[in-house]
Amino acid sequence: MSKLFSRALLATALTLATAPMAMAAKVPTVGGAPMYPTKNIIENAVNSKDHTTLVAAVKAAGLVDTLSGPGPFTVFAPTNAAFAKLPAGTVETLVRPESKATLTSILTYHVVAGRMTAKDIASAIKAGGGKATLTTVAGGPLTATMAGKRIMLTDAKGGMSHVTQGDVMQSNGVIHVVDTVLMP
Repeated sequence: MSKLFSRALLATALTLATAPMAMAAKVPTVGGAPMYPTKNIIENAVNSKDHTTLVAAVKAAGLVDTLSGPGPFTVFAPTNAAFAKLPAGTVETLVRPESKATLTSILTYHVVAGRMTAKDIASAIKAGGGKATLTTVAGGPLTATMAGKRIMLTDAKGGMSHVTQGDVMQSNGVIHVVDTVLMP
C-alpha cells in the first residue's frame, strides 16, 4: 500500500511541477514578451519590444481606452520595423497633436470589428474565390489573399503587408503581427 501511495504522490508532484511549464509553452510571445490571453490588447502590446512605435501611436491617437474595451477586435499590428519602412519623418509627424485625425484613421484602418482568427480569414479567402474584403473600423477595405501559407493584406493604396505571426489571442480579440503599415 505504501508503494502505491508513493507512486501516486510522485505522479501528482510531477504533474504539479510540470503544469506551469506546459501552460507557459501555450502562451505565445511577441517582441520577447508573453501575450496572455487573459489580458486585453493594450495590456499585452505595451510589453512587446517590437511594438513600441505602435503603442506610442495608439496613445497619441487617444485609442488606449477603445482598444482596452470589450471589443472584440481583430488588430493587424505593425512592428517597429514596419513603421521604419515609412518615409523619414512620417511617424514623428503623425504623432503630433495636429495630425491626430490622420493618425487615428491610419490606426483604425488596422482594426476589424470582431474576432477573426487566421483560420477565419483563410476560410473567407477560400469562400471568396481567392480573396476576402475585410471592412476596417476606419470604414475602408482591406483585401486578404494567401501568399503561400501566409495571409497577405492589400491596403486601399495597393500596399501589401504579410501576417508574420497570427492568432495572438487576447481577452478582447486577437492580434495578427504584420510587417508593413497599411494605408487607408
